[in-house]
Amino acid sequence: MGERRRNVLQDATIAGIAAAHDKTAAQVMLRWQLQHGRSAIPKSTNPGRIAENFDVLDFELTGDQLARIDALDTGVRNGPDPDVPRPEMFDRVIPED
Repeated sequence: MGERRRNVLQDATIAGIAAAHDKTAAQVMLRWQLQHGRSAIPKSTNPGRIAENFDVLDFELTGDQLARIDALDTGVRNGPDPDVPRPEMFDRVIPED
């Protein structure tokens, strides 16, 4: 195994940028993707988080902030390892309310 995976949503750089804009780390990452011209496809079953995901058009990241986030790229995939089974993720019941 190589470098340990990390959650970029818990990164201090992103947290600082989020605080400066009064946004969440997830909102900053969505805005970063949009400003780079990427298609962002967030996922959530939580209505509050879904609404939060849409609330990224009322602020803009500065060139310096974009560069600081870009510099976080280590070339290593982040998030859950796709090779490690996580059956608890498939046993969840999603309410249809």
